[in-house]
Amino acid sequence: MIHVTRSLVRTWTESLLHIHDSPRRTAAAYAVGVFFGFSPFLGFHTVLALLVAFLFNLNRVAVVLGVYSNLPWFLAPYYTITTVAAAEVLGVRMPPHFAHQFRALLDFPFVGREFWTGLATLVSPLVWPFTLGSMIGAAGLSLVAYIVARPFIDAGRRHRRLRGPHHPPEAR
Repeated sequence: MIHVTRSLVRTWTESLLHIHDSPRRTAAAYAVGVFFGFSPFLGFHTVLALLVAFLFNLNRVAVVLGVYSNLPWFLAPYYTITTVAAAEVLGVRMPPHFAHQFRALLDFPFVGREFWTGLATLVSPLVWPFTLGSMIGAAGLSLVAYIVARPFIDAGRRHRRLRGPHHPPEAR
């Protein structure tokens, strides 16, 4: 009975995660995750990426790994650089004394109306540069992710095939 249950769980898990893809599709799944991880859809990136993974039957593990390639210490520099670059291309000027005005907003309570209306007024000219910049940046990074991930996945699959499916790990 336990053997049947274990087999059923393994089959269900492999079906859910879709882990037996070709290296090309696995690298593409990772690239899709990277795209959503660096897209302007902050807060919704995991849900959207998994939705696309289920829709196109992609490797869910690779997609989630791609989404979470955007580590917290990358967030501020990435979004700042892409927003400023897109603002330059679009001819949008940064609000005068942006940093000073932002620091002044921090004097208001975070849950207060003054903070949120002031923030909306301050960043409203940057909505399109933020969106366009991070979309283009996400597309570029996802292309790089595919190009870099594909040889690693190919090498890993070759290595696993050479060692055999039930070969015990080497002792250290």
